[in-house]
Amino acid sequence: MDMKKWKPMFFEHSFVPKLLSRVSPIDIWAISLCGLVFCRGKLSPQVKRHETIHFQQQLEMLFVFQLVLYVTFWVVGLFRYRSPEVAYFENPFEREAYRNDADEGYLEKRPRFAWVRHLGQE
Repeated sequence: MDMKKWKPMFFEHSFVPKLLSRVSPIDIWAISLCGLVFCRGKLSPQVKRHETIHFQQQLEMLFVFQLVLYVTFWVVGLFRYRSPEVAYFENPFEREAYRNDADEGYLEKRPRFAWVRHLGQE
């Protein structure tokens, strides 16, 4: 079973990102949650790749473990950087997604647990 071929379900023009932005340190345009991607407007191919990278991270960590680690990395980053925005962008899950979302072939060649390569990078 090749999970690399699995894609999340996309929902454009959703209220979910706007609602979650009220409690988030950033203004959310799109978000991947348990195989569902919600976007405020129309998803560009780059944003689809970004959120699909997160979906693949979630799959390989059985969803719940990715969420636990994501929040842990953010909280540690909050203390380290003293900025919720910087903590968000320095999260290794976000580093992988942002550094590779412009690469149209990344998802096909992405190794499992690729986010680990982004631990401790600045």
